[in-house]
Amino acid sequence: MPRPSANDITQDSLPKISHGRGVYLWDVEGKQYIDGSGGPAVFSIGHGDPRVNAAVAGQMEKVAYGYRYLFTTDPLEEMTEIIRQATGLADMVYTTSGSEAVESAVKIALQYHYDRGDPKRVKFIARKRSWHGNTLMATALSGFEERQRAFAGALPQVGRVSAANAYRLPEGVSREGLVAHLAAELEAEILRLGPETVAAFIFEPVVGAAGGALPAPEGYGRAVAEVCRRHGVLVICDEVMCGSGRTGVWRASEEDGITADIITVAKSLSGGYLPLGAAVYTAEIAEAMAKGHGGPLTGHTYTGHTACLAAGVAVQKIVREEGLLARIRDKGPRWQADLRARMAHLPQVGDVRGRGYFIGVEIVADPETKAPFDVALGVNGRIRAEGLRRGLICYPSGGNVDGAAGDTVILAPPFNATDSELDEIADKLVATLETVIAGLPG
Repeated sequence: MPRPSANDITQDSLPKISHGRGVYLWDVEGKQYIDGSGGPAVFSIGHGDPRVNAAVAGQMEKVAYGYRYLFTTDPLEEMTEIIRQATGLADMVYTTSGSEAVESAVKIALQYHYDRGDPKRVKFIARKRSWHGNTLMATALSGFEERQRAFAGALPQVGRVSAANAYRLPEGVSREGLVAHLAAELEAEILRLGPETVAAFIFEPVVGAAGGALPAPEGYGRAVAEVCRRHGVLVICDEVMCGSGRTGVWRASEEDGITADIITVAKSLSGGYLPLGAAVYTAEIAEAMAKGHGGPLTGHTYTGHTACLAAGVAVQKIVREEGLLARIRDKGPRWQADLRARMAHLPQVGDVRGRGYFIGVEIVADPETKAPFDVALGVNGRIRAEGLRRGLICYPSGGNVDGAAGDTVILAPPFNATDSELDEIADKLVATLETVIAGLPG
């Protein structure tokens, strides 16, 4: 998950957290904050839920961690069944972060091709304005220039295609022609690299920090999946930020009408209570790896950590028992429309988009041309600071236009936030934007 720039934040400038309950957090000085973004879209059922705490404590009393390659455990078996039912996929490798999940997905894709006798397929294609994680390969896959710059000389080469952005269309392309244009661009990149050398295409169904909760346009998922299938290229959907129910369905790519060969999940999976992620894959991939090497070659010491899985199981049971995904599907579109209406008096709010409880707001200097503010103004940093001053946690980010300029804000509240809490988030965001915009040079 990309963090705000080191130029904007130092440890000394941050408030010190004391405790959290539900959608609220308090610092050690007693100031209350409403968590409008779930931190970085992590906290799916809020903070301090006693049911999750009890599940983790109960597991710790038994055993904190049963090493996955020596033992199976109840939480591992329960979570595996939850994910299988939720995704329709066959098997998974557990991790303790989204970055590890993406790294594991890459290795699974490579091993699949190798084990089926196609070892030349070692190249990957990803999109501009994307973020896939902090490990070296995940950083290479990402189209987030600011996060790559310091490591550029060591990053593996990755094929690159355009972002799927209906708000910022490629020159000469209409909204109606966007999907066909992007599918043709992907096919051209596969052909340029050599179809027999391409292992997989990775994309976020709803781009997180790098795009500001930017959903793929209607028909995009089906179009690019068809291109990939035609050339034997695997589809990896990175759902670390947008998945595990954040958009109102468990598998975010379901709304794109596709089932990917591999998906990555983390963040909302265990709701921030303990670190947990997974790379989940099809039966075809599982069978190829089983025949070739006996199973996946990727894994970590803490793969399938028992207490982490216990936290995840508890979170997922609460989401299911309280019908929270149905609530997101019902409330999400109405809340997004309400946010749009509340900000209609601010012409600098160029776009409000997203799915479910994953909503992005793009701020522009000129609503007609969509020109972004000068990066030197640090607009997203100002929004973050003003939001914290008002007791709002939101997730501003920069560089969504050209890698440097462009300012967005993500809202990703807990799935169980009440209507009054959603109203409070909206009120505080509008007041924050009004103040920041009023303070910018005319």
